[in-house]
Amino acid sequence: MSEKAPEIADHAAGELRLPEGVTLYQGMPNGARRAVGIVVASFNGGITTRLLDGALAELEERGVARDNVEIMRVPGAFELPLGAMALARTRRFSCVLALGCVIRGDTPHFDFVASEAASGLQLAGLETGIPVAFGVLTCDTLDQAEARAGGEHGNKGVEAARSGLEMADVFARLRASVTR
Repeated sequence: MSEKAPEIADHAAGELRLPEGVTLYQGMPNGARRAVGIVVASFNGGITTRLLDGALAELEERGVARDNVEIMRVPGAFELPLGAMALARTRRFSCVLALGCVIRGDTPHFDFVASEAASGLQLAGLETGIPVAFGVLTCDTLDQAEARAGGEHGNKGVEAARSGLEMADVFARLRASVTR
């Protein structure tokens, strides 16, 4: 059973087609018996609160028990990688969700923070083997951030929750196949 991803403006339409006759590892965003760590930035808190609310609602809908969710608050997006790494290194979580918001200003600060947050979060996942889902908005304006935090473009926190659970599931399926 596969779920279709929603069509998003400015993204390529169409479904991924896979060849027949090959082994396929595919995860589902199933939260049953999963523990999830969330690292959330307090900077731009009005937006990140909406991302967190969306992620928590999605986790609950997907079967993650509320007492299996732990949240770490960090000051801003630049600190998200360190928080994600710390959560992942505990090995208590099936996945870690990183939620933040960086809005472009008049200086190059945005470019550095957004780039380092993305690189650092990827590194946290690569170094620990625990999926780290990228739920960080990188927007030019507050209006764009609001549209992506529960407005007309959905909620990036919801997307991060789905991605994290899907990756946790596909990793579990891969590990199960190796032990057979």
